[in-house]
Parts: sequence; structure tokens; C-alpha cells
Amino acid sequence: MIKIGILGAAGYTGGELIRLLLNHPEAEIIFANSESNAGNLVSDVHEGLIGDTNLRFTDKTPFDDVDVVFFCFGHGKSEAYLKEHSIPLNVKIIDLAQDFRIQNVPAPHDFVYGLPEINKSAIAMAQHVANPGCFATCIQVALLPAAQQHLLNDDVAVNAITGSTGAGQKPGATTHFSWRNNNLSIYKPFQHQHIAEIRQSLQQEQGYLNVDIDFIPYRGDFARGIFCTAVVKTKVPVEDIITGYQAFYADAAFTHYVDKPLDLKQVVNTNKALVHCEKFGEKLLITACIDNLLKGAVGQAVQNMNIMFGINETAGLKLKASAF
Repeated sequence: MIKIGILGAAGYTGGELIRLLLNHPEAEIIFANSESNAGNLVSDVHEGLIGDTNLRFTDKTPFDDVDVVFFCFGHGKSEAYLKEHSIPLNVKIIDLAQDFRIQNVPAPHDFVYGLPEINKSAIAMAQHVANPGCFATCIQVALLPAAQQHLLNDDVAVNAITGSTGAGQKPGATTHFSWRNNNLSIYKPFQHQHIAEIRQSLQQEQGYLNVDIDFIPYRGDFARGIFCTAVVKTKVPVEDIITGYQAFYADAAFTHYVDKPLDLKQVVNTNKALVHCEKFGEKLLITACIDNLLKGAVGQAVQNMNIMFGINETAGLKLKASAF
């Protein structure tokens, strides 16, 4: 059994991670750390786990007793935590924050960018993995096969809408029900923090990237999921492009090319990413969707853990979509 510690276990990602690991055939949670909830039952905070576990939160961090630790912190806290605490060198780390997603930023580091669709072999050898962002995952699975085919030679227009859980568990002005319900808004247009990691991966795949990724994020009136559209200008026939997409994802455990239009409920509550392409003149429309808490966060983190420990990549992740 893989022995696991979780830091920041009381938030949305912590709760979803515990849910997955409790049902993982080769995982054992040794500790779920939350200083503010120490001593409380996990199911008192994550009420969807009532009857599933008697695990309690702890303010202890017995790193010597685990094989891997998941960082479920807010952005910026992982780097600070590693500066202030010592984790044994033999303990693997999977960081769900953005602190180490960019190579050599904030300083040289050994974290591998954990997108299995392009970095699986590096993840398998890694001691430390930086889990991709939710928007970044969805947009990358949409665009990476196009990058492999060297199609990204003009600015790319991207729109993506996310559920309210993407903002985290702590209530805010744009997350509470009375504001979000029956509402729609954009935020951080052209400036979202995930653009840097998207560009890094696209350049890795295409070999160059001399264009802008014009990304407009939307807040959606639903809890879970991300739905993304991207427009790429190209004269390449759509049949050739689709063949490239199908080949790119032929061996992917969870990412699938679909030959008809997508809808969000096909992926909610799963670790799947679905992608579809259509051509309108010289404009290629690419659609992709994921669950922001699973393939966009802890599902992908567990997928990375499976790869790092050499077990079945899909272990603990065979989930049914909430399609009805």
C-alpha cells in the first residue's frame, strides 16, 4: 500500500482527494493535516464522507511514516512551506498549487510538470511533481495536438467557463450563492495565471510559440466543470487535423477525442478530458471539457501518484460521469 499524507486537507481539493484515496485499492491515508480542524472528524467537514471513514484531522505531520505527501495549499504557500519545513528526501511530493509549475521559477527546482499526456515518462521518474492548473489542463488538452502539428502560427482565441468550486472553499464576493446564481462574469482577461504554464507546454510540443494565447476566463453558474473553446487559424484539412488528434490521444488513459459535439455532464465527477474539432473555412474550432476538481486537480494528482509508483494509471479513478 502507498502510505499518504495530505497537507491542507480541509478545503475542496483536500476533501475530493480523501474521497478518491479512501476508494483507491493501493492507497492508505496516514494523516490529513489541518491545524484549524485538528481533532475533528474528516466527515464533519467533508460531509459527503459520512459513513465512509473515521479519520480525524491532525495538526501533526509524521512525514517519516509516508511515501508521498500531497500539498493542497493555496497558491504561494507550497514554496513557503518547503522553506520552513524539512520533508525526508525519500518522500515524494505532489503539489497542487502553482508554485513550481514553471521551469526554474521562482528559482531552479526539480518539480516535473504533471501533465501525463506529454510528460508521463518524466513523471514516472520524478520525486516531485507540480500538478497542472484546472484551466491550464483543459486548454492544453485542447491545443497540444494542434501544437504537435505546428498549427499554432496565429494568435489563438480561447474562452473557458468554470464552476464555482474553482474559486476554493472560502466564501468571497463572487462565490456566494446569491451573487453567482443566475449570473455570469469574466475575470482576469488576457492575464490569467495559467497562461504561463499553457505557453510552456505548447512550446514544448511545437518547438516554438511566437503567438499570443488570448484567454478569457468566465465564472459559471454551476458547481463543477470547465468547458473550453479555442479558435486556431489554419488551412490544413480538418480530416488531417482529426487524424492527428486521434493519434495524439490514442494511448492516453483519460483524454479522448470525440467525433461529435461535447457537453459538460459527460465529464463531471470523472477524471476524463474530452476533445472535439470542427472546421469553418480556415478557422478550426476546438472544444474541450473536464471536471475542474478531478482532471483539473486531485484526479490528475492521483493519476500522477499512480504513475510515480508504477501502478495502474487508472487505479482509484474509474468514476461514473454525473450525466443524469
